[in-house]
Amino acid sequence: MTIDDFLKQDSEWLKGTGPNSDIVMSSRTRLARNIDKVPFSNWANKRQLEDILAQVSQAVMATNFLKDATFFRIKDLSEVDRLFLVERHLMSPEHAKDVEFKGLIVDPKEIVSIMINEEDHLRIQVLQSGMNLRECWRIIDEIDTEISKRLPYAYSPKWGYMTACPTNAGTGLRGSIMIHMPALVFTGQIGKVLQAIAKLGLNIRGLYGEGTEATGNIFQVSNQASMGMTEDDMIDNIERIISQAVLREEMTRKNVLSKNKEALVDRVSRAYGTLKSAHIISSAETITLLSAIRLGVDLGIVKNLDKTMVNELFILTQPAHLQKLEGKVLTSNERDVKRADLIREKLK
Repeated sequence: MTIDDFLKQDSEWLKGTGPNSDIVMSSRTRLARNIDKVPFSNWANKRQLEDILAQVSQAVMATNFLKDATFFRIKDLSEVDRLFLVERHLMSPEHAKDVEFKGLIVDPKEIVSIMINEEDHLRIQVLQSGMNLRECWRIIDEIDTEISKRLPYAYSPKWGYMTACPTNAGTGLRGSIMIHMPALVFTGQIGKVLQAIAKLGLNIRGLYGEGTEATGNIFQVSNQASMGMTEDDMIDNIERIISQAVLREEMTRKNVLSKNKEALVDRVSRAYGTLKSAHIISSAETITLLSAIRLGVDLGIVKNLDKTMVNELFILTQPAHLQKLEGKVLTSNERDVKRADLIREKLK
């Protein structure tokens, strides 16, 4: 596959399928792994980094699950292509920087991606739509087991898997849920909910993970540490906490519909009207308005739109996707115009 081929299919995290997909947009598991007796990526020299890239890519591409995957050497990609992969959640923003010895492996369905020489030698990631963290763990565990037969992992009987950042040591597992909670934001309850989630040991971040702010009422929630519990216990803990947040959002939506429906309909209608008529619109405003429309579709306020199409707009309106669709580099103003054109066409 080429990067352009990804434009022809739905990104896994926005398919709008799976349990609780009206509120939980996607689930993700990520494992941090390093090759035994080799310096971490930030400490390795150029020759070692090149060797890591070769060893990991060869081992990964030989596994059953990833035999049809595509390998990208990041330095060979344009800046737009790198951002495109970040927007699709196939790699981190950090992986798009200092790209000389970095690689990325992606399976054809965009369920699995593996970053090579990010903070760790391997960052294995599995994505699923909806509340599917358990399935993510099943898939990533199978892949990790197969890779471990081909690569000797750095492991300590006392500390578990050795990682560049101590918070990733132990299991090396990060489980995360991308959750859409517009009703809690609308009613001013989101602060208390996020505080409660944090007190229970989970991190709250924005749409693109660490270092990003929440936009469009979308929050990425993940475990803070990967040591002290088994992988199964970590997954159970995240699911239990998120299930409570989902229930709170569901109850709040019902309450708003029964007690403050006019204000909610007004907000959704204004968002819909703006997107249908705007000729220049920024990425940040688009995400905020799409969030309101997505809520309107879920609650039956907007009846003539398919949620899959609304989800698709979350990603197609991002800067790199717009430039890939246009086939050329665009200025910020040109992107704002192109974004508005695309939205009006989709909402006809």
